[in-house]
Amino acid sequence: MTRTARLGRCGVLALAGLIGTWLGSAAAQAEDSKADIEALKKSLAKYEDYTAAVRDLYLSTVGCVHYAGEKIAGAMYYPKGAMGIHFVNVPSIGKPLDPMKPNVLIYEPTRKGLKLVGVEWLVPLTPDVKEAPTLFGQKFMGPMEGHYPLIPREFVHYDLHAWLFRDNPNGMFTPTNPKVTCSKADFPMLEKPTKMMPGPM
Repeated sequence: MTRTARLGRCGVLALAGLIGTWLGSAAAQAEDSKADIEALKKSLAKYEDYTAAVRDLYLSTVGCVHYAGEKIAGAMYYPKGAMGIHFVNVPSIGKPLDPMKPNVLIYEPTRKGLKLVGVEWLVPLTPDVKEAPTLFGQKFMGPMEGHYPLIPREFVHYDLHAWLFRDNPNGMFTPTNPKVTCSKADFPMLEKPTKMMPGPM
């Protein structure tokens, strides 16, 4: 075997070793995220009763938000589906990001009442924010304007949704869920995509 061939073989083996290490690390991170998500679901189970959420200062925005799936230049893209009714814990917004305490609980109106389907974290865009936040290996969407009329446009923020209690064919962290509907809502709100804003992406 020539010296060049030996070097080539060593390079291939080194590359294979690096890939194996990376894959093992990625698998370990995925398992850690899965365990964290299961722990989060257990900690939030009490909020399946929305009155428990209200007692803990998660207050309803009343409107059931859904999107038609349209694409608008300069705006966030929301696949066709719903976000449901948001119960926002206003005192928690702007505090350090806590993966076990989402700022928003998301409910779907059904014949039997409100059903907890997901959660959301909100991070305001401030001069201290140098890059998009991440949780569970997921990059937050944004920055974007507030979701008017439920949230003032001036509330420029990042957000991350997680459909912990309702399967989402588009992925757990996609902002809308086609399996969630506002058909039983007293106040369905078909929203336009939220405008993107300048800031660290």
